[in-house]
Amino acid sequence: MPRETLNPDSLFDSTPYGFSQIAIGCGTKLVTLSGQVALDKDLKLIGDSLAVQAIQALENVKNAMIALDGSLDDIVSIRFYVVESSMQEPGVSEAMRKFFPVRPPTMTWVGITSLARPEYLVEIEVMAVLD
Repeated sequence: MPRETLNPDSLFDSTPYGFSQIAIGCGTKLVTLSGQVALDKDLKLIGDSLAVQAIQALENVKNAMIALDGSLDDIVSIRFYVVESSMQEPGVSEAMRKFFPVRPPTMTWVGITSLARPEYLVEIEVMAVLD
């Protein structure tokens, strides 16, 4: 497992929000994933809420990591691009806790005006380290 997470006492405990303050990746391959939205493999959009779309996008991330013979535990950092009109909706932290219940990676949210299609509410970008 090429990732270690830290939540030093000098920073607030971020784990209830679904992320770690610090992640350290130690491996031989740096992996970046293209932005994942809530499309399934048949290009069907899953969900019309931030919560459902975040879960589907993270499911896509999980499937991409499995295709690399990796796992979610190899992910060091996640960046969420969230359409501003959806920023106050619940869902991202809950989705992160579902997919990363023990050692979540670092996480950043970026509020944006729009994504590639108006029905997309979230896009997820990932950095991982594999042995």
